[in-house]
Amino acid sequence: MVGKLILRGTLAGVVGGILAFVFARVLAESPIQAAIDYESGRDAAQEALDQAAGIAASAHEHEIFSRTIQANIGIGVGIVAFGAAMGALMAVAYVYCIGRTGAVRPRTLALLVAGGAFLGLYLVPFLKYPANPPAIGHEDTIADRSTLYLVMVAVSVAFLVAAAWLGQRLKPRFGNWNATLLAAAAFIVAIGIVMLLLPSFGHLPANVEEYGRHATETPLPLTDSQGKIVFPGFPADTLFSFRLYSIGAQLVLWTTIALIFAPAAEKLLTGGNGRPADAATPVGA
Repeated sequence: MVGKLILRGTLAGVVGGILAFVFARVLAESPIQAAIDYESGRDAAQEALDQAAGIAASAHEHEIFSRTIQANIGIGVGIVAFGAAMGALMAVAYVYCIGRTGAVRPRTLALLVAGGAFLGLYLVPFLKYPANPPAIGHEDTIADRSTLYLVMVAVSVAFLVAAAWLGQRLKPRFGNWNATLLAAAAFIVAIGIVMLLLPSFGHLPANVEEYGRHATETPLPLTDSQGKIVFPGFPADTLFSFRLYSIGAQLVLWTTIALIFAPAAEKLLTGGNGRPADAATPVGA
């Protein structure tokens, strides 16, 4: 039974990944290309400044794969593989929740788990460390940025699980509605404190040393030795569009996983009769 649920979750993730790729390819490709064009233009302007100052130009790195391959096969395979992994992960979480969440229908439970996964794995970490297009982010901070983001994801998931546990504990005393509100408030306060404690990417030591203390790594206007702007800062519209479409692609992914996995799981567990999920024996009980 567990294997069948995980298989259904994986297949749902594959479908979700395909749809998310189509969404991203149609809508997000334009801001990505705009970011790449900006990066190329800024690099050319920086080279001109370096040459004027007598600084030798650095060697250009040649791309192993063309932009066409990256935008189609590369991103497509990556998103579909990510969707399959997320679908399997959600199915594992669903199996664990069976019998531990009260009188909830299998279909409803699947929707709640998928919603929690979207919230904990993506949306909450995004609020602290939002997705960035090419040209934003410096090579010297890649390791620090990756570590901080993973910490944010881990804390978000842990706090979400703790909030669900707290809600179940408070339900007998305060009722389902009030217990849910109290648990949600506790989650917001706790995750808010963590966000305040974790540094912004612009405050990382490598960035402060080279560019000064700024809130983000978004490129500021490039200036010459007299302070004259020779190339503008990163376009705000491009950054907004990319982040908006990033959220949209994730929403497409998780919505698809939920809508495909939920009825499939209910049919497998109940034969379509809608029997509450808590009637099943909890895994590991």
